Amino acid sequence: MNRTPSIRTALVAALLAAAAGGAAAQWKPTHPINLIVPWAAGGSTDQVTRVTAAELEKALGQTIVIVNQPGASGSIGTKSAFDAPRDGYTWTAGAAQDLGTYQTLGSLNASIKDWNLYLTVANIQVIGVNPSRPWQNPQQLFDAMKAQPGKISVATAGVTSAGHNAMELIAKATGVQYKDVAYDGGNPAVVATVSGEADLTTQLAVEQADMIRGKRLRPLATVSDKALQLEGYGTIPPLSDTVPKFTAPANYFGIFVPKVVPVEVTQTLDKIWRENIASNAALKKYAESRGALFAPSAGDAAQQAVFPAIQANAWLLFSSGKTKVSPDTVGIAKP
Repeated sequence: MNRTPSIRTALVAALLAAAAGGAAAQWKPTHPINLIVPWAAGGSTDQVTRVTAAELEKALGQTIVIVNQPGASGSIGTKSAFDAPRDGYTWTAGAAQDLGTYQTLGSLNASIKDWNLYLTVANIQVIGVNPSRPWQNPQQLFDAMKAQPGKISVATAGVTSAGHNAMELIAKATGVQYKDVAYDGGNPAVVATVSGEADLTTQLAVEQADMIRGKRLRPLATVSDKALQLEGYGTIPPLSDTVPKFTAPANYFGIFVPKVVPVEVTQTLDKIWRENIASNAALKKYAESRGALFAPSAGDAAQQAVFPAIQANAWLLFSSGKTKVSPDTVGIAKP
C-alpha cells in the first residue's frame, strides 16, 4: 500500500499547526488589562508591579490597570484573578511563596502549577525596629522577647506574608514568642512601626528602604544568611551572624496569570520576558535602589526557582497550626 499521501498530509498538517502556533504568539490585547495587586498601595508587591506594568505596556501597546484589592493575606485579590474570565485580561501579582500556600490555608483551591509565573525580583526580609526602642542588635531583641514572651509587637502583612513568614522562621530558630499584629500590606506594617504603633517589623527591605535611609527605622539584620547592601545606607548584616546556620530561601515576586488562558497570551508573555524583561533597565534600577535582587524568569525555570520557598512557607505554617490542609496532600513535599 502506498502511504505517501498520508505522510504528505501529516506533514502539511504539522506545518499548518506550526504556522498557527506562530500566529498565536502575537497576542494584541484590544482593551485594557486588569492587574490585581492583592495588597495595599505602596507595599513591595505594589511597588515592583507598577514598574513592571509600565514596561509591559510598552511591549503590548495596551494599558494595564493596577487594581489594589487587599485582604486575607493577599488571598482575596488573588482569588478574584483566578475566578475571573479566562480570557487573559485579568492577572495578579505578589510573592510566589504566598501563591503556593493559599491551598493549604483553605483560602484558594489552586496550586502553584495552576499559574503561569513571570518573575521579576527576589526580595529579602529585614528586622527593622522603631528607633525609640532600645535594641541595637538581634541578640538584644531576642533576649527582650524571651524576658517578655508575647509582649513585643511585630507588624507584618498577615499570615503567608513575607514578614510573617520571616518572624515565624526567627521564632522557630530562637524559641522567642512575639505579639503578631497584622496589616493589609507591607507598607502599612512599616508605617505602623515608624509611628510606634508596633515595636518592629520583619517586612521586606524594599518596603523599609526609605525609612531606613531616613533613620526612621533601625535595621538589625537581614532574615537571611546573606548581608544586604542598601544604596544610601550601607551594609545590613545577616541574621546568621547571630543565629549560626540560619538560612531562608529566596522570596521571588512577579506577575501571575492563570494557566487556563488562550495560548497566545502565554506565548506572548513568554516572549516579552525573554526579550524585554530579562535585561530591563527600569527593573534593574528598581532592584538596586530598593535592596532587591533582579531575577527575571518564566515557565519551568520560574516554577523551580520558587518551590523551595513554597515548601518552607507551607510547612512552617502547618507546624505552627495555621493551615487547614497538610502540604503533602496538595503536592508540597516536606523539605
